[in-house]
Amino acid sequence: MRRILILCLVVMMWVGVAWAGVSINSATVAELESLPHIGHVKAMAIVEYRETKGPFESIDDLVKVKGIGAKTLDKIRDQLEL
Repeated sequence: MRRILILCLVVMMWVGVAWAGVSINSATVAELESLPHIGHVKAMAIVEYRETKGPFESIDDLVKVKGIGAKTLDKIRDQLEL
């Protein structure tokens, strides 16, 4: 019984992590790189933009970052959060 409970807890934690989006206002470069279509240069640009301009007010503001256009944003939008 104890093993089943532990297994259930582990699965619930994994599912919670899988559903969590990447926060564009607090993610590290490595976390941003885990997104499709976001390499090291774009991830660094996101962090640099955030550090100089302040936090993003909406996910749509990500297109203000050099190298990220509307098409890229549309491809990753469902994996992002503020």
